[in-house]
Amino acid sequence: MEHFSVIILAAGNGTRMKSSLPKVMHKLSGKPLIGWTIESISDLNPDVIIVVLAAKRSSSSTIKEYLSNSNVNNIDFVYQNDQFGSAHAVMQAEVKLKNYDGCILIINGDVPLFDNSVLLSLMKNNKKTNSSVTILSSKVKNPFGYGRIIKKNGFLERIVEEKDANLSEKRINEINSGVYCFDKNLWKAISIIKPNNIKNEYYLTDAISIIKGFGKNISLVTSKHEIKGINNRIELLQAELLLKTKKINNLLDNGVTIIDSLSVYISIDAKIGVDTVIYPGVFIDINVSISKNCIIKGASYIINSKIGSGSIISYSYIENAIIKKNVTIGPFSHIRHGSIINNNVKIGNFSETKKTILGKNSKISHLSYIGDAKIGENVNVGAGTITCNYDGKKKYITTIGSKSFIGSNVNLIAPVKIGDEVLIAAGSTITNDVPSHKFVIARTKQKIKNRKNL
Repeated sequence: MEHFSVIILAAGNGTRMKSSLPKVMHKLSGKPLIGWTIESISDLNPDVIIVVLAAKRSSSSTIKEYLSNSNVNNIDFVYQNDQFGSAHAVMQAEVKLKNYDGCILIINGDVPLFDNSVLLSLMKNNKKTNSSVTILSSKVKNPFGYGRIIKKNGFLERIVEEKDANLSEKRINEINSGVYCFDKNLWKAISIIKPNNIKNEYYLTDAISIIKGFGKNISLVTSKHEIKGINNRIELLQAELLLKTKKINNLLDNGVTIIDSLSVYISIDAKIGVDTVIYPGVFIDINVSISKNCIIKGASYIINSKIGSGSIISYSYIENAIIKKNVTIGPFSHIRHGSIINNNVKIGNFSETKKTILGKNSKISHLSYIGDAKIGENVNVGAGTITCNYDGKKKYITTIGSKSFIGSNVNLIAPVKIGDEVLIAAGSTITNDVPSHKFVIARTKQKIKNRKNL
């Protein structure tokens, strides 16, 4: 494939979103819209990706920061001082690509759902037909708001925008997807464009008829699938539902049971093994891997986590954690970031872990907080146990050896180390290390007094 570069238009106001957040930063299946576009494009290894941002909008820094922190290294930025239309936005990239002799792809940053094979076909068509520009079109059920493809004798004649279209043109359901492949005649064409339209803007679509006037070939590739930008929250929801349906159908085809597809959310990047059952109310967010033979029950939320085979999660919140094999969590547990829950562990109702390594076969059955802790194998943590890990300035570690038994309502004042096979009596507050194989009790002697003497 010949070398090419990309211009992504991301300076639009996105007024129909009714949001202070830039439109291209609204998330689809957990990823900003522009992230979808960048990901599809970067897989094709372009020479450079030029992103056009709005110079006078502080929210543009949000887009730049997100893209600068991505895994794509060949991104450059240019700025549009005033928003005078799509052609005016493209003009800002001329300083970077004026003498570039490869193909120039132009795409809006709010067009997330396309396969990069479509972009390949666009570039191949441009070369095959010796065209100066190839436009990607799409046939849609509701073309409102989009530029219409106007043909003459079956060939592309021009593109007319919604606000400039007459009634017969508005009935055309083949739209301009906003994806183009230009050669270097682009720069000459946009220098001629005039704002002769209702919006008084410089339309990039006017470059089509101008290039045709140069005597150059123009061509059209029509996608078999709908390709539309996201202009408002309704369209964002529609795209979300489309992805969700696609994901759920794929999981069903690959051996996952989903009890009620209408009442679950599963991110497009989720990995779920065979014979796992997803119950109603489950929310599986980004970067989640669930192995085979698991059960995920009601109102559970999981993000950035791995869950091993045979595990059961009930009505619980799991974030940035590793759950290994045959673990039972919940109901109503909170497994926070940095937790590593090893095989055959049980964490019961209203318990919380944070930055804790929990050894095999250990139990935290009820109403406990275990944070910044290292707990061995076969440990029983009684109800109401607290690792007191924070002194107001720093966090400290609690270590508990294997086969120890922590009684109910125990406070472990970190930093503290409890040895192997230690028994701590209920109601104790432990402030010093306890050697292995010991019994410890730390509570005041009970006194009974006559109430009249109080």
